[in-house]
Amino acid sequence: MSEEAKSRIGAAGAPGPRHSSDDRNPSAAASASPARQKTIIKSADMREDMQHEAIDIAVHAFEKHGVEKDVAECIKKEFDKKHGPTWHCIVGKNFGSYVTHETNHFVYFYLDTKAVLLFKSG
Repeated sequence: MSEEAKSRIGAAGAPGPRHSSDDRNPSAAASASPARQKTIIKSADMREDMQHEAIDIAVHAFEKHGVEKDVAECIKKEFDKKHGPTWHCIVGKNFGSYVTHETNHFVYFYLDTKAVLLFKSG
């Protein structure tokens, strides 16, 4: 692993330490369309195009699967396939985490009431 950054997410979804002034991109912070749930990016250390890709994959995964474990698996496998291993994904309504991730490979967002934590490490 070249450079690493640490991020902490509390049980209530409060973001941990920020990595740069670009962590929360106001233009990508919230979006809604008839075909998409309300999306809120809580914390990110990831290129904006990759953030949008993660959201699109998550929306598709939620449409395809009803179980959070299966949604997380779908998102993780897609990112492994498109961006190389080793991605990790956690999906749910209430969880805490403290993770180490590769620089520029972390996003934490909400789709309606479900949180998605996606990061690369390993």
